[in-house]
Amino acid sequence: MFSFNKSTVPAVAALLLALTLPAGALAEEAAGSAAKDPLKEASEVAKEQQQKALSHQSQHPANIAVLRVNGAVITKLDMDRALKVMLAQSQVKQPLAPEAQKEAESAVLEQLTSVELLYQEAAKLEIPDLDKQVNDKVSLNRAKFKTDEEFIEALKSVDMTMQDMQDFTRKDIVINNFIEQKFTAKAAATDAEAKKFYEENKDQYFKQPEAVRASHILVGADEKATPEERKRAKERAEALLKRVKAGEDFAAIAKAESSCPSASQGGDLGAFGHGEMVPAFEKAAFALKKGEVSGVVESEFGYHIIKVTDKQEAGAEKFENVKDKITDFLKRQKVQQEVSSLVDTLRKTAKIEKE
Repeated sequence: MFSFNKSTVPAVAALLLALTLPAGALAEEAAGSAAKDPLKEASEVAKEQQQKALSHQSQHPANIAVLRVNGAVITKLDMDRALKVMLAQSQVKQPLAPEAQKEAESAVLEQLTSVELLYQEAAKLEIPDLDKQVNDKVSLNRAKFKTDEEFIEALKSVDMTMQDMQDFTRKDIVINNFIEQKFTAKAAATDAEAKKFYEENKDQYFKQPEAVRASHILVGADEKATPEERKRAKERAEALLKRVKAGEDFAAIAKAESSCPSASQGGDLGAFGHGEMVPAFEKAAFALKKGEVSGVVESEFGYHIIKVTDKQEAGAEKFENVKDKITDFLKRQKVQQEVSSLVDTLRKTAKIEKE
């Protein structure tokens, strides 16, 4: 299936999205339609925890500066936190070997530098309601948790305080606003560019394997069934097939008679390709034309009557069907290139000091 990453921010800015908190701490439902402002209405316990965390952090070795970008400090904590995100996204096993750890830290510092440079440039654009946007976004995160204490604990588990949450959210909003105004709003891709991309990447992105959509009626008889039980199941399936051939509605019979969970959908199994069904079932389904019904097909699950409701021949998706997706992707790609170029330019005049 044709799909591209929809992010309009550069990969380096994705580090700002480390705001996502552990899934295990999420409530099953949001805390209600009216989200609280976590800064104004946090419980006294949560506030106390936050102040203790801030005090502890200010003395912690992790807050030693490792880099300065035009005076802005990037700490060891910033680096370690970003490294966790990068390794998790890359699904890299930890701990790393010493040399690999050193290379990973270097790569993360490069990314953090790029994010900081982009933020410093983006901050020159005024956002009148920035504080409100920050609080609204933080509140949306807070609303996923039942209590303030649970929220604070979730922040602590990713080495963040409430202030970190606000700072990260502010940077995220500022950078995205800048990219939207300066690049995204002006990005364009022509039909000719989209067509060229389609032709050059047809085999990689737009191949469609042969597939069928089918419904079935199953008379169950698993591998534990006795020969007599399987015989009775087959006879019942043959009787149902006669009803189908006599003109009775296939879906109605499936709902009433099929032992498969798909019975509630009239026997519909959806679309599937080669290798997704048991061999006997697959062979019979792919041999049918659209609208045709099989004979009784035996498998390890019992006896099936199969009806093919749609077929997709192997080939490429039509350009007209994917043109809009390609155009959107090319626009995002151009934005990515513009932002990367800007960051490269900013680096040339920036004062970047390693501690």
